[in-house]
Amino acid sequence: MSLLSNSQSFTGVFPVFQTPFLKDESIDFETLDKEISWLYDNGVQGIVMAMVSEVLRLSSEERDSLTSNACRLGSKRGIVIISVGAESSHTAVRYAKHAESVGANAVMAIPPTSTSADDDELLKYYENLIRAIKIPVIVQDASGYVGKPMSLTMQALLLEKFGERVMYKPEATPIGPRLSALRDLTNGQAHIFEGSGGIALVDSHHRGAKATMPGADMCWALVALWQALEKNDTARIDAINGPLTAMISLQNSLDAFLAVEKHLLVRQNIFKNEIIRGPVSYRLDIETRKEVDRLFELLKFAIQ
Repeated sequence: MSLLSNSQSFTGVFPVFQTPFLKDESIDFETLDKEISWLYDNGVQGIVMAMVSEVLRLSSEERDSLTSNACRLGSKRGIVIISVGAESSHTAVRYAKHAESVGANAVMAIPPTSTSADDDELLKYYENLIRAIKIPVIVQDASGYVGKPMSLTMQALLLEKFGERVMYKPEATPIGPRLSALRDLTNGQAHIFEGSGGIALVDSHHRGAKATMPGADMCWALVALWQALEKNDTARIDAINGPLTAMISLQNSLDAFLAVEKHLLVRQNIFKNEIIRGPVSYRLDIETRKEVDRLFELLKFAIQ
């Protein structure tokens, strides 16, 4: 895959799907099928299995099954990206090889979260992963949720060593300045995905981000915002970005993202329930739920 092909294929909106569960907390694959179809019907370019898919709360067998089903359902209509980060290179490589074997177009990896590895160790971790497969690898600094920020110099070195097969999802704070620093360290060659639910999308797009990975629940709003950014339609950008960022600002942890996103998926008749695998650190209270619903209506009005 050439660099031009990467730029064409991995540009736009790539929501991270939420994993639906049945009452016994087993994966509800029927609802997953409905969710993925709904995402593509709303104009996304691809789907992602990652942190808000609750991958860290799944067994290895469940991750394999979810990966296989996401690729089976999603690859018919667009790009499929699978999160393969793990606490060891051995396990990350296993996940990556499986993802590639069932049709993933790229993988994404956070670094180990239980080890304070130095740059040399993290470089080996990503090098092992990149060399084990042929599809692109997205380096995810998820320190806005878990772990600690990774060195930008180390990340840039991966692009220098492996070229087009390396892409990035930088979520360490401050997001904007670090994104620009990574861009500049790579002479503008870094292919960057905006994360954080889309709250930094406008700023990140101005800094050169090529794509965004929001949650699934408001995919239609992110598609509309992306299109407005590409057209430099400032009036529409401002109309959408206000209620969108207000909504995302209520989600200040991984469990908060999960709670709001599953609530809104139920509200839109995509999910049957709001089940999140516990233990959880956050639940929607009545007042927050009302504010989420209010902002959701404002966002729908802005899209019209």
